[in-house]
Amino acid sequence: MIDFERIEKHKLHSVPYAWAHIDSLFTPEDAGDLASTFPQDQFKTVIGNDGEKEYEYEARELIAMRSDRISHADELSPAWQQLARDLLSSNYRRAMSSLTGCDLTSVDLEVNAFHYGPNARLGAHADLKDKIVTHVLYFNDSWNLKDGGCLSILRSMNPADVVTQILPVVGNSAVLVRSDNSWHSVSRVVSRCQVSRRSLTATFYHPGSVSTMWPPGDTTPLHTYKPPEFIARPGLLERLWRALAPSNK
Repeated sequence: MIDFERIEKHKLHSVPYAWAHIDSLFTPEDAGDLASTFPQDQFKTVIGNDGEKEYEYEARELIAMRSDRISHADELSPAWQQLARDLLSSNYRRAMSSLTGCDLTSVDLEVNAFHYGPNARLGAHADLKDKIVTHVLYFNDSWNLKDGGCLSILRSMNPADVVTQILPVVGNSAVLVRSDNSWHSVSRVVSRCQVSRRSLTATFYHPGSVSTMWPPGDTTPLHTYKPPEFIARPGLLERLWRALAPSNK
């Protein structure tokens, strides 16, 4: 499903650090399937401030740290099960190694899916030193830049010091090679936004790292996440059913 050759043959930018914007990762058919069946199950709310950045979003485990299994696979569509298998494959590791110049063939991998609803954001940061490379993939059919929710490549920790912004549309992806100056952020999704910003991160870690997203002993309750388009129009499905139901007359 993932176009590994497109990753392998891409070139990294070197300013302000090593990063890449890779688009058209999927065929139009696969892109449509992935966008329309983005997961809504097994999410937890993540919100806080770690002293460096503010953050708020919904997170779902797709592949646990160092695991070779898909988390909650039975609740995923066939398209998402195939995407997860691609991310677990040696072909993916080889392509990412070729792109970044980092040997990622046997390091630890963790993959999570995210919904960023209204007001969700991720403040400017350079990533933890445990991380080697992060690949961010996006799954919205379309996105308005004015709604926020874009990945900003930054020259510094100042969130206004933007080099470029990447729209979270399906097929788009960003690769970030971690360094002390690999500053980036996700701009706040505006409160009036009628759809969640949908993404996935595949993160390669130095061996022995501990997941900060799913730390040992984490008992945070999991829930089904309802995207804003369903919440914003209560009764939509009921009205549709009534319109299509046979007349009682």
